[in-house]
Amino acid sequence: MFIEKTDKETILKPLQVVIGIVERKQTLPILSNVLIEKVPGKIRFTATDLEIQITTSIEGRTGDDETSAITVGGKKIQEILRVLPEQSKITIDVKENKAQIKSSKSRFSLLTLPAQDFPILSNQLDGANKISLSQMELKKLLLSVQYAMAQQDVRYYLNGVLLIVEGNKLKAVATDGHRLAFNAAIIQGNHQKQEIILPRKAILELCKLLTDSEELIDLEFSQQQVKASFSGITLITKVIEGKFPDYERVIPKYENHLEMNRIAIQQALQRAAILSNEKFRGVRFVLTEKNLSVISSNSEQEEAQEEIETDYHGEAIDIGFNVNYLMDGLNNINSETAIFSFGDPNSSILITTPDNQEFRYVVMPMRI
Repeated sequence: MFIEKTDKETILKPLQVVIGIVERKQTLPILSNVLIEKVPGKIRFTATDLEIQITTSIEGRTGDDETSAITVGGKKIQEILRVLPEQSKITIDVKENKAQIKSSKSRFSLLTLPAQDFPILSNQLDGANKISLSQMELKKLLLSVQYAMAQQDVRYYLNGVLLIVEGNKLKAVATDGHRLAFNAAIIQGNHQKQEIILPRKAILELCKLLTDSEELIDLEFSQQQVKASFSGITLITKVIEGKFPDYERVIPKYENHLEMNRIAIQQALQRAAILSNEKFRGVRFVLTEKNLSVISSNSEQEEAQEEIETDYHGEAIDIGFNVNYLMDGLNNINSETAIFSFGDPNSSILITTPDNQEFRYVVMPMRI
């Protein structure tokens, strides 16, 4: 017997931890599978896509010294367990190349592939630097920049987040060439500068798996791999090779500042976005003495205009932006106030907050 009667939730929970990186259609069929290993006192679950590997485990039956392993279709077994009634007891038995899942009057027979063929990522963490911070801090840091990552850009180094360990700070930067987000968190110790680019998929998985708790996460950095250990989960990912753009040159320093209620400007942008061009999603900011007009129009000559009273006293500015980019930044700020800093109509806009001196969000202008 591979797994004797146990609650379906006991197996479903670790499966859901590792399943995020499993693709249904793979060039290698075994990559659609999850490796389930029975070792003394534990049942271990592992999934990989050859770039990222996630492992977690649960306690096995005490006194059970049997060691065995199978690989089985990850999405299939997850779906089967998910639709079984609550508190169902399940048994998994392995016969020849099939895994038999039994629960009450339900029977499922899934094809297995040899466990020895499952590709485990080799350890490339020699001489790795190690840092620790709370899961909540890291989650907050990643969420504050991840929306600015590129998706499938030919400049592959943009399809991820640049992490910089320096002194007592962990800095995170993401850009897709049209906007850039930067933030930093305090970490223990005083570390030499090290830069690595974590791939998009690893960032999204970490955002999903990290909790809002003070529980620590240990991060080990080498030039080839990063290993994250937290809450009984181990995530190992390859890093992206390549030179990330010089983000410090992209972040402007301006004299023109405008403080606004974040919710008020968010809602004005939401309303204006309704009549923006579906393809280009442009809105105009027309800034005059004590007033901001947010204007959008589309190819059908329809127009929306929102007026917001401000304390602005600088030069008049008329500048266009992609409304989705502005919304992304504002949606990921916790502060009640957003500070908009402007240059001239051809310069990017800088969004900061009074609550977090580190956070920077830069959006390039667009012609409308």
